[in-house]
Amino acid sequence: MMNVVSPKKLLNSKWTAVRPKNKEKHFIIVEVDYDEDNKVVLCILEALMTKRQSEIDWRVLKDQDVWRSGWK
Repeated sequence: MMNVVSPKKLLNSKWTAVRPKNKEKHFIIVEVDYDEDNKVVLCILEALMTKRQSEIDWRVLKDQDVWRSGWK
């Protein structure tokens, strides 16, 4: 089963890590950049608890073994 992820709706979307690391479980997408063809070229994920930011390939959010949509 795959999460449905629309590149246009990434910004401010909320995610829950299935296997949290460093007590970081809940995340929000804080920045998304697109190229001239409206393809995602940059996606920044921020952990709510630590405010740590990291660049992520947005397509991995589709994997339900790793990510759940929303805060669970």
